[in-house]
Amino acid sequence: MTITGRTKIFGIIGNPVSHSLSPLMHNAAFAELDVDAVYVPFQVEDVAAAVAGIKGLSIRGASVTIPHKEAIIPYLDEIDPVAANIGAVNTLHLAERQGGTILCGSNTDWIGANRALQEKTGLEGKRIIILGAGGSARALGFGFQEAGAEVVLCSRTESRGRALAAELNCGWQSLAEVGSLQGDILVNATSVGMAPNVEESLMPTPVLAGFEVVMDIVYAPLATRLLKDAAAVGCTTVNGLEMLLYQGVAQFELWTGKSAPVATMRRILLEATGNSESE
Repeated sequence: MTITGRTKIFGIIGNPVSHSLSPLMHNAAFAELDVDAVYVPFQVEDVAAAVAGIKGLSIRGASVTIPHKEAIIPYLDEIDPVAANIGAVNTLHLAERQGGTILCGSNTDWIGANRALQEKTGLEGKRIIILGAGGSARALGFGFQEAGAEVVLCSRTESRGRALAAELNCGWQSLAEVGSLQGDILVNATSVGMAPNVEESLMPTPVLAGFEVVMDIVYAPLATRLLKDAAAVGCTTVNGLEMLLYQGVAQFELWTGKSAPVATMRRILLEATGNSESE
């Protein structure tokens, strides 16, 4: 594409960002729909300066990744209610208001998880067990509840797990009692199973047989030990790349007002991670 003075700029801010797959995914989507826009990575240490730069340069939107998802909130002009409840923002966009242009924050991580699961199953009325009590578990817990699901957290650290469960107004169970877990859907919201520790899993295989669907937010490797074990006992599985895909789809549609080219975005992510559509 030819970049001109009319080309809209989008990007991702974080530290580090060199590993991010988002530029590949979003630029492929822009090209597919002939959108005059470009998406670039910005390594950011000073969040306040970054926000000033976004406004000053009229950068139309940005993804926000670690470690700035919480730190950026005080510098935004507006934040949507779900992102406020989650306490983290992963998406920025400029919006016009009566008083001028403002910078708004939202969270599409939960949308990504919901849409990835909804490709396989409904969420309303389902009992979802979330492994973990960190930032990802927080976002997913709020999102699943928004969809009408019952959420139970399962974590190693009792104080942290119970604190998040109190915020979500949901149940909590110790990971030490994992053998007694029961539910419809299981979601790993921890980094357990991520490369290079690819043989690790928090769940004994016999317990997995009690779940209809098992999802892992880890996408390197695409087929984690958890997902392999779940598939072996007949569970429907959802890999972490689908959550990454659909949070990006939600961002693209917010920024452009167009339906995202999901197939193209998925293909680019699979190619970038050395996988194929058939896996």
